[in-house]
Amino acid sequence: MEAIEVLATLGLCLLVLIVTGLAIIIKKFGLLYIALHKVDRDSTKNGGELVAEVLKSHGVKYMFILCGGHISPIVVGAEKVGIRVIDTRHEVNAVFAADAVARLSGTVGVAAVTAGPGLTNTVTAVKNAQMAESPLLLLGGATATLLKGRGALQDIDQLCLFKPLCKFTATVKYVRDIIPTLRKALVIAQSGTPGPVFVELPLDVLYPYQLVSKELGIKGSSKGGLVQSIVGWYMNNYLSNLYAGAWEKRDPSPLPVEIPMPTPSHVQQAAELLSRAKKPLILLGSQSTLPPTPVENLKESLEKLGIPCFLGGMARGMLGRDSPIHIRQRRRDALKEADVVILLGMVCDFRLSYGRVLNRRSKIVSVNRTKEQLYKNSDMFWKPSLAVQADPSTFLVELQQKLGGYKCDTEWVTMLKGRDAEKEENNRKEAEAKTDVHLNPLKVLHCVDELLPDNSVLVADGGDFVGSAAYIVKPRGPLRWLDPGAFGTLGVGGGFALGAKLCRPDAEVWIIYGDGSLGYSVAEFDTFTRHKIPVLALVGTDAAWMQICRDQVPMLGSSVGCTLAYTDYHVVADGYGGKGYLLNRENEDKMVEVLKAAQADCKAGKPVLINVLIGRTSFREGSISV
Repeated sequence: MEAIEVLATLGLCLLVLIVTGLAIIIKKFGLLYIALHKVDRDSTKNGGELVAEVLKSHGVKYMFILCGGHISPIVVGAEKVGIRVIDTRHEVNAVFAADAVARLSGTVGVAAVTAGPGLTNTVTAVKNAQMAESPLLLLGGATATLLKGRGALQDIDQLCLFKPLCKFTATVKYVRDIIPTLRKALVIAQSGTPGPVFVELPLDVLYPYQLVSKELGIKGSSKGGLVQSIVGWYMNNYLSNLYAGAWEKRDPSPLPVEIPMPTPSHVQQAAELLSRAKKPLILLGSQSTLPPTPVENLKESLEKLGIPCFLGGMARGMLGRDSPIHIRQRRRDALKEADVVILLGMVCDFRLSYGRVLNRRSKIVSVNRTKEQLYKNSDMFWKPSLAVQADPSTFLVELQQKLGGYKCDTEWVTMLKGRDAEKEENNRKEAEAKTDVHLNPLKVLHCVDELLPDNSVLVADGGDFVGSAAYIVKPRGPLRWLDPGAFGTLGVGGGFALGAKLCRPDAEVWIIYGDGSLGYSVAEFDTFTRHKIPVLALVGTDAAWMQICRDQVPMLGSSVGCTLAYTDYHVVADGYGGKGYLLNRENEDKMVEVLKAAQADCKAGKPVLINVLIGRTSFREGSISV
């Protein structure tokens, strides 16, 4: 009996092993799915059409690319459904352009690039989008799944590059997974704290069945022995699994986006703190411009409260050009005097001296979608009196509604605006001073500010010259200023302007460049010309990486690595089909005329570059470069 029981047990274990093994084989090779779902071997459809279908249903209007055989079906599919495809001269600028679209449109920006070096070229822009909290979808080509790791052209482990940079990464292994994978990626990009996502699409899920079958060398029958028969079966099964159920109808529509919202308790606590405040301040960061609350609603709520505001990042311009509550100067002094400070999407990183500029006696209300950013450096230099993990703009609108007829003390606002007027008057006096050579950059920037129309959009790409512009050139309204954000990336100008002009076709889009940063994206003047996207570029040419040089020379006694040349950048623009202007001391008296002529050319459809030779001032002394 015992022997029988042992045999029975062994038999049962063997049966379990066999069943388990079969189940694993069936799952691994997709045998059950293949049996239940049709493989249409005659279809000429391709996976790129499914990609385009999802993007179209999500309201995507533009796709930025640099072409490559790995992604051709995506690009052609997008064109067929009416998505405008813009090809750039460098992959990084395709992603920067998608970033700009995301920021200005409230939708996900989309870029598609080819495998290997095409994707590695985007890494800086994807990291910038992560730190700027921009919802962005990067589509990357890849070698066929069957050939991964076998030495195929441009085959590298792409997912490992993007996992630290993206909220979500995935590779699509079967055509049937294209739609659900993209829907998931797109909702993740927009939910919580927005950010970039990456989806890898191998060649064999993008091209039609017959072409993939031909490339795999699959034939109707296998001759040559057992090994060849097994290989033939494996290849046929692989292809069938790849396309099984590929063209079945699937829902491509958007999934619901999840955004953290403030609780009534948090709003009540903030209202109580603010109602007792004598000298409140609001600091707005880029996160305050994110959907779902329209920026116009946020602007209205800020104006009703009447609390003085400092604006940073994408929030610049939120209150228009000359708002009575927008304070631009001496922020450090104001923060030391304030009794309540509301940080709306503003982070205590290097931009707020890690929190050291905040008065320890002040009541700090911090609002941010991200817990890490909400409490950044609170273990060292500051402590929030109230920390709210929620959407900043929604919080502010609800706070204003809770406070009803509240209005900030006008004496506090008037005092801060008086300081502003004093500082800006000093800036104007400094702008009139003669520099040793060439033009005073402050004078140029004041002149540009006077000529900007109300519909202008400003793109900031540079160090010293752009840092001066941030104090002098005033954005005319919400979402009319674009800068790289916390990563401080040089080279965003061409891509950002490309995306901005597409989102705001009637706007006058200006790129404010340093001559160092211009080198990263000047080739996009070719893109502006080919695609008839007219923008204006103002280049402050001081023949140096001035922001670095300003510290390096006095500290270390050498300008090595910081010296450039007074290059004819206006001629470069001409060469790319644009229009170039030179502005220097010789035609300083015609500065307004030159700028107006540049505006007229741009309005007529020409991309324009104004090469402004500038001298050195002390305006930026003491600014940070690390």
